[in-house]
Amino acid sequence: MRILLLGSGGRESALARKISESPRCEALWIAPGNGGTDAYGTSLPGLSPLDFKAIEDFVTKKAIDMIVVGNEDPLVAGIYDYFEQAPVLVVGPSKAAAALEGSKDFAKAFMQRQGIPTAAYATFTAETLSEGQAFLETLQAPYVLKADGLAAGKGVLIIPTLNEAKEALAEMLAGQFGESSRKVVIEEFLSGIECSVFVLTDGNGGYRVLPVAKDYKRVGEGDTGPNTGGMGAVSPVPFADDAFMAKVTEQIILPTIKGLVDEKLTYRGFIFLGLINCDGQPKVIEYNVRMGDPETEVVMPRLKSDLVDLLEGCARGDLGDIPAEADDRAAATVIAVSGGYPGAYPKGKEITGNLAPADSIVFHAGTKRDSDGRLVTAGGRVLAVTSYGIDLAEALKHSYDSLADIHFDGINYRRDIGRDVMK
Repeated sequence: MRILLLGSGGRESALARKISESPRCEALWIAPGNGGTDAYGTSLPGLSPLDFKAIEDFVTKKAIDMIVVGNEDPLVAGIYDYFEQAPVLVVGPSKAAAALEGSKDFAKAFMQRQGIPTAAYATFTAETLSEGQAFLETLQAPYVLKADGLAAGKGVLIIPTLNEAKEALAEMLAGQFGESSRKVVIEEFLSGIECSVFVLTDGNGGYRVLPVAKDYKRVGEGDTGPNTGGMGAVSPVPFADDAFMAKVTEQIILPTIKGLVDEKLTYRGFIFLGLINCDGQPKVIEYNVRMGDPETEVVMPRLKSDLVDLLEGCARGDLGDIPAEADDRAAATVIAVSGGYPGAYPKGKEITGNLAPADSIVFHAGTKRDSDGRLVTAGGRVLAVTSYGIDLAEALKHSYDSLADIHFDGINYRRDIGRDVMK
């Protein structure tokens, strides 16, 4: 197959590597790609995932068989619908189904209709600000406020006091996150430990569950400091055992798949279930309509089956008996970020050292080649270093040993990834 992968991060690097390993992959292009994706295919730095007409022209010119959408923006914008009548397969949901990520209010209402366990909630607008502040008074601290729309991972606030929560609600509804916070979802705070479950579905009731992962969002060790796009991930997750996953399947996965079919929401691709384990009971924090980052960097290495077979089965609407087998080994990813991230950070810092260590896979994220051909930093999250091990401890040791031989000015990474689940 001739495949076009859309995206530029560590997630897309991991997907590109897995796709390129398939004997069914005749050619792979990554748009726009990054400084490392040429190792798996041909990067297209001038092609935007949101320029559907330019993508259509490229698909026609190169006789592309399948488009794999890495990040959420094109899906929420309707790329599936744009190509629905075209002779090319698209992995991803329709625009209507992508609202599971594009609108927190839509997702919560869907869960409520389908009886899927999640936090109690209510949604408010600027016109109902006073009702929203009154609703906050019915909850216990801390208070969870979520911008309804996409906000680049910055639209979720957890506020410690009632007065601060009321002020934050007013600021959000006044446009703090632009159009994304014209509506704000207020949720009860759930206490527990989180994990990420990934499902591939073909839109007709068929599905496969991929290896479970846990990511680490806060920039500082001990889960301190501001949220980031993700500082690391591990797989498997010790508490996501057979008993827990049986509950996830019965209470969350099956009702989600059935609900999509019943509500005629076309969905042929990845579903990300952001879950929290509340005393052994799984609840949904959020849906995403694509793979997570950095979780993809541990999930794809643990997937033994042919990813192209699975993606084609989804896109054609028939997964049939295509397997999704997991490697028994553990995998651990540690993210190397730019100094200052997630705040302001410099770009263009040269990256040196061993980027092909024997015991690890180095996925590029925020990298590019400068005019002199040097590999330099081009984003907040720069590299994802992933390793296998007989257990998480061994996998993490390999990743940290490999990171010690990679250098750029201001490099920063957490030294405690996975420590909580290994206790």
